[in-house]
Amino acid sequence: MTPDLHSLDTLFAARRSCRAFRLDPVPRAVIEDILRCAQKVPSWCNAQPWKVTLCSGAETERLRAALMQAAQGGGHSPDLEFPAGYSAEYQQRRRDCGWALYEAVGVEKGDRAGSARQMMENYRLFGAPHCAILSSPAELGPYGAMDCGGFVAAFTLAAQAAGIASIPQAAVASFAPLLHELLDIPEDRVILCAISFGYSDTEHPANSFRTSRADLGEFTIWRG
Repeated sequence: MTPDLHSLDTLFAARRSCRAFRLDPVPRAVIEDILRCAQKVPSWCNAQPWKVTLCSGAETERLRAALMQAAQGGGHSPDLEFPAGYSAEYQQRRRDCGWALYEAVGVEKGDRAGSARQMMENYRLFGAPHCAILSSPAELGPYGAMDCGGFVAAFTLAAQAAGIASIPQAAVASFAPLLHELLDIPEDRVILCAISFGYSDTEHPANSFRTSRADLGEFTIWRG
């Protein structure tokens, strides 16, 4: 492994999805540096379809309150269709991640009230001071969404390099009509996900576990 690849691998290994943040805001200049770094990812025909609606301060609190209220009433309506289901190893990985989180925060199997409280943390943005809502033009379809996936990965890595914790969130995007109205996101854009970010609360038990990664043989098929 070359020194540059080793450094990148170390950065990947250090990144984690943060599920408890401190309230301290991130300086605007640092956020701008992260965005400039993330936008260097490749995209189909260099379309750069991502648009970021970034909330800070009072706007984050307004978004947090609206999401919490909406989540209590149900009525999920994402712009981007959610997975039809999880099976085989995908289901197992999802379960392993969920139970590791519940174990870390003291939610036992069968504790529906406890698991519901933890689920609501998604809509509280895990206490993050900032939230970025990512959208793509509807006309670009799946390829626009795929390009934006690269942006999400780049944003989280750039944030990690800057000492900022983050977590991409599909749950927030499940209330797409609310986000369109509240944040004035045009209807011809597909809301894909949120990225909540800020400084990690390193003492919180929700940040004490790590997920695993599959071996190469589980996801690589060699030909030739």
